[in-house]
Amino acid sequence: MPARGFAFSLGILLLGGMAGFAEMEPSSHFASTEGARVHYTNYGAGETALLFVHGWSSDETVWKKQAADLAKSIRVITVDLPGHGQSEQPEVAYTMDYYARALDAVLKDAGLKSVTLVGHSNGTPVVRQFYRRYPQEVRGLIIVDGALRSFGDAAQMEKFIAPLRASNYAENAGKFIDQITAPMTDPAERAAVKTMMLRTPQRVAVSEMEGILDPALWKTDKIEVPVLMVLAKSPFWTPEYEAFVRGFVPHLQYETFEGVSHFLMLDKPREFNALVLTFLQKNNLMKN
Repeated sequence: MPARGFAFSLGILLLGGMAGFAEMEPSSHFASTEGARVHYTNYGAGETALLFVHGWSSDETVWKKQAADLAKSIRVITVDLPGHGQSEQPEVAYTMDYYARALDAVLKDAGLKSVTLVGHSNGTPVVRQFYRRYPQEVRGLIIVDGALRSFGDAAQMEKFIAPLRASNYAENAGKFIDQITAPMTDPAERAAVKTMMLRTPQRVAVSEMEGILDPALWKTDKIEVPVLMVLAKSPFWTPEYEAFVRGFVPHLQYETFEGVSHFLMLDKPREFNALVLTFLQKNNLMKN
C-alpha cells in the first residue's frame, strides 16, 4: 500500500478507535490582549491542544468539520483572530505579530502549556510568527494551503491590495472569494464561505493584507518542530517550492489534495482529519 494510503487508513482507524475519548461540550471564551477581547471556543481538556487559526477575512467556523471530530482524540481550540468573528475589532494595525500576541493571550487564558498550531491560508504567517516569538510553546505546525514565502514583490502585492481599498470593496473581494472557492462542489457551502468572509470589516481585511508585506515574515529561519503541509494541488505549488520549503523545514511532511478548493478541509474533511491525526500520532504530539 502506498505511504499516503497507509497514513490515511491509519488515521481513519485512529479516529474510529478513539471515538468518545473526549466527548465534552464546546465552550465559548474570551481572552484579553492589549485592551481587546479575543474569542475562542474550547473542546476538551488538557495542557496541550490543537489550536486552529483561520485565514484572511475568515473566522473559526472554517474549522467546523474538524473541531468536534478531532476533539475526540485531543483538546481542540478554535480562535477568532482580532477583528474577525466574535472577537473585538480595535482600531489597530492587523499585523501577523499582533495576531501572534493574541494567540499567546488565548493560550494563557486557556491554561495551555503547549500547542500544535494549524494555520489556513494567511493563518500560515500567523502561526509562523507565533513560533518565532514563542518557540517553547509550539510542538508542531500544520499548514493548510498557505505559503512560507511571499506571494510576490511589493509592486505585485500592491496591485492586488489596491482594489480592496476601493469603495466597492464587497464587489472586488467577492470576485476574489469566488475564485478561491470555485472548486467547491456544494453551492451552499460556497455561499456560506463567501458570506462569512464578507462579514469581516474592510479596514481589517485591508490592514491584514498590508501586514503580510513585511519582509521579516518571510525569512527562512529554520523551523525545528515537525511540520505537516497540506496543499490544494495547483500550478502555484511547484516542485521548486517544495524544495525551497525543505531547505529550512527539516521535519516536513508534504501532502497535496486533488479536486479541492482553497478550503480543502471543508471539501475533504474525512481525509484531512485522518491525515492530521496520523501526523500527531507519528510525532507524539497528543500527550500532555
